[in-house]
Amino acid sequence: MGNFLAGKVVAVTGAGRGIGRAVALAAASEGAKVVVNDYGVSMAGGEPASEVADAVVKEIRAAGGEAVAVADDISSMAGGQRVVDVALAEYGRVDGVVCVAGILRERMLFNMSEEEWDPVVATHLKGTFTVFRAASAVMRKQGSGTLIGFTSGNHQGSVAQANYSAAKGGIISLVRSAALGLHKYGVTANAVAPVARTRMSANVPMELKEIGEPEDVAALVTYLLSDRARAEKITGQVYTIAGPKIAVWAQPRELRAGYADGAWTPEKIADFLPGTVGADPMPLLAQVEAMADAAAARQRPNA
Repeated sequence: MGNFLAGKVVAVTGAGRGIGRAVALAAASEGAKVVVNDYGVSMAGGEPASEVADAVVKEIRAAGGEAVAVADDISSMAGGQRVVDVALAEYGRVDGVVCVAGILRERMLFNMSEEEWDPVVATHLKGTFTVFRAASAVMRKQGSGTLIGFTSGNHQGSVAQANYSAAKGGIISLVRSAALGLHKYGVTANAVAPVARTRMSANVPMELKEIGEPEDVAALVTYLLSDRARAEKITGQVYTIAGPKIAVWAQPRELRAGYADGAWTPEKIADFLPGTVGADPMPLLAQVEAMADAAAARQRPNA
């Protein structure tokens, strides 16, 4: 057992499997008391079960740590609140929440149904909000705390996961908003965009050149939850970790601007915008074209 998170209470959603499980185990191994949340459904849905969360709690306790299971659905306000309430009831405080829970409903945008859109946005984006909402109220009074959301490189866009991409982009904006709004209360907020071998990554239709293990992601999350990260005032950031690589994403900012003399008209914009303001090339478009070419040649593209 380490002491990187000694004395802290950390809640982790989606902690029954994959990255969430690795985060829960790592936090506990570094001295944190852990609330293990998992609704216990498959990526495609199905009936929930509490066994997956209970199993992780047993692992933590067997290793000498402290943990408690919560099987509630965090896509509801009551579910998110219960995760935090259990932390308070069992351990008296909450120092960090890590929102990993997620599902997939893959479909091209023009074929996507409401039933495929709503659960993905609810689990990823609303599920992060419900836990952040409940935890931030406690952390504000404590004068300290850390919120960690999970996003994806797919926040840049996706060919067949518009629901997932929209939710992951929303999580980044939610994290940045939390960082701004909670800064004066001593609360930090960051996002992690992992590239690791999980049930979800197994379905990526290309070979990933840079990919690691859930334990790599857990190490980064453990650091972000620690006093070491707080001392460095790390907040409002998005980090990717892919095996040996750690990267930070740029903050959104204007790239170029131009100004008109007088009012804009469509004709004036048509003459002005392409040559003066221009566009920012979309790297993933080139990747999509490469995938199409590889498919035509019956090959599997690299990424």
